[in-house]
Amino acid sequence: MSHNETNHSAEENNSSLNFIESIIEDELKEGKHGGVVHTRFPPEPNGYLHIGHAKSICLNFGLAQKYQAKCNLRFDDTNPSKEEQEYVDAIKEDVKWLGFQWDGDVKYTSDYFDQLYTWAVKLIKDGKAYVDEQSAEVIASQKGTPTVAGTASPFRDRPVEENLAMFEKMKNGELPEGAAVLRAKIDMASPNMHMRDPLMYRIINKSHHRTGDKWHIYPMYDYAHGQSDYIEGITNSICTLEFEVHRPLYEWFLEQIYDGGIKPSQREFARLNLSYTVMSKRKLMQLVEIGAVSGWDDPRMPTISGLRRRGYTPESIRNFAKTIGVGRRENVIDVALLEFSVREHLNKVADRVMAVLDPVKLVIDNYPEGEEEWLDAENNPEDENSGSRKVPFSKVLYIEREDFKEEANRKFFRLTLGKEVRLKNAYIIKGESVVKDADGNITEIHCTYDADSRSGSGTEASQRKVKGTLHWVSAAHALDAEVRLYDRLFNDEAPDGHKEKDFKDFLNPDSLTVISNAKIEPSLAEVKPLDSFQFQRMGYFNVDKDSTAEKLIFNRTVGLRDSWAKKK
Repeated sequence: MSHNETNHSAEENNSSLNFIESIIEDELKEGKHGGVVHTRFPPEPNGYLHIGHAKSICLNFGLAQKYQAKCNLRFDDTNPSKEEQEYVDAIKEDVKWLGFQWDGDVKYTSDYFDQLYTWAVKLIKDGKAYVDEQSAEVIASQKGTPTVAGTASPFRDRPVEENLAMFEKMKNGELPEGAAVLRAKIDMASPNMHMRDPLMYRIINKSHHRTGDKWHIYPMYDYAHGQSDYIEGITNSICTLEFEVHRPLYEWFLEQIYDGGIKPSQREFARLNLSYTVMSKRKLMQLVEIGAVSGWDDPRMPTISGLRRRGYTPESIRNFAKTIGVGRRENVIDVALLEFSVREHLNKVADRVMAVLDPVKLVIDNYPEGEEEWLDAENNPEDENSGSRKVPFSKVLYIEREDFKEEANRKFFRLTLGKEVRLKNAYIIKGESVVKDADGNITEIHCTYDADSRSGSGTEASQRKVKGTLHWVSAAHALDAEVRLYDRLFNDEAPDGHKEKDFKDFLNPDSLTVISNAKIEPSLAEVKPLDSFQFQRMGYFNVDKDSTAEKLIFNRTVGLRDSWAKKK
């Protein structure tokens, strides 16, 4: 075993490094790339980024932070029929929101179209590329199989001058789409199917969002990717595992044009697969198109913009990425781990407030008519610097309908007739009677309070132990709010894992419940979109982007505990 290999295994055993960090550490020790580390994140702007991309963002930008290095944001904008400026803007916002900053200006593969074209002409002149006028179907049929060699195209040995003239025609828009492609001339018998004369350029007669109508040919990802890395001086080109079989082609293309400087190397890691979730942009686009969700940023979507709107924090997503780590083996991560990450972070930072989602009136018969008190409430017991606020208390309150039963067994520790409970931050009360409507529904609960039992007053009565504590809001001071209870979008662990069924068959019909008459404490009058709170005893909620001072709207981010674990 060489010195390097020994070193490498020692690094692999160091649990604090993932395998890509181990590779980089080895390269730095060897002085490869002149001791420089330079990564990139290269999304195609054809949709919104999702939690899988967040893992890649955290990896590429995280490496740059760790090694005081640079990370580029490069848009792989080589297909004008699918790409839009809207997606470019959304992706930039997502990267920044996650807490990362790219090096210098944003880069675009379209910035390099001239250089890529020049290199393609060089390959034609070197006899390494040719224009093929067969249809895509015919080309595919000639590919062969992994064990049977492919068939050479009749255009494979076309003269260089003819190839140059045809390629020029393709570029100038003189040919219809599908009439010709440029292929690399490599090896039609290669055991790696990607090396069997792959496509380099195809004709697309559409306007590009940055280059307009200048080009009628656009490079394929396999050709543009490595060359763009080379132009930018990228040292480590990190891709997901499905690109491992493309690596020989990545290296072949680089070899043809390499002219000194940094030669990038491609490495692959396992992409993120999440239970109860689909991660394909194409499938997420379908959900938007059929109206199963309200848009790419619907809080049930696994997009970064959907998670942000749902109330996920950048810290919780970065922490999730760190927890799952970077590996070489495909596996499925339980979505409960993502929910745990946000619950854990919000527990530390979210202020506790009182909100009643299914209100019923509670009247304190012996409380003085017309009186009100402002009681002290702690904002966050997990954060000693969070301070406290005043909440109003009066004769008529709202409590949660499920917190009262006329008759209950010994295990019911909430309010019932003849039993005592404590109102959070306030007094001990005792259930006395109920008022019902003609249909037998309870419209009012009447109780009495112990005037000496106020929380924190230090009296003997305030020290009395009662089993239950209820949250409440004062009816005269309560604000109205709409509360959107979001749940998982799919009720199957692997919605797109069934051959005989469509993933949309597993949409959860209860993924959204809208409560229009919630009552919340008055301290929430001035909230701003994305502000997060813990509604005591109910879960974590945040302010939706549609919320206004006139109409407050809250989204449930996640419950206080994992309710799905119970269901299973």
